[in-house]
Amino acid sequence: MRNLIDNLRQQCDGPRDGALLRFSLGSALLGEKNATAAIAELERALEFDPVYSAAWKLLGKACLEAGQPDAATHAWRRGIAAANRRGDKQAEKEMTVFLRRLDKTPP
Repeated sequence: MRNLIDNLRQQCDGPRDGALLRFSLGSALLGEKNATAAIAELERALEFDPVYSAAWKLLGKACLEAGQPDAATHAWRRGIAAANRRGDKQAEKEMTVFLRRLDKTPP
């Protein structure tokens, strides 16, 4: 996984930089349990494409893993709105379920 992360980072700020690259890097970082770095890359992905519903969904997960449930809630709410605008019903449903589960979790 480390090689993948290094390869993806080498492409950042180059001609291939964009939402998909940053999403892929964020996903790989989250897979390595580096939620804080994943959050930064997923936020960068959303700067490239604010209606990238998969990035919103993963950002919420990264925030939750980083111990930031309020940020996760915010990400998923924005993600639901983005998915709705994009017509991505599956992502909208998934993030709605994540929010419900989070609401049921005791503080």
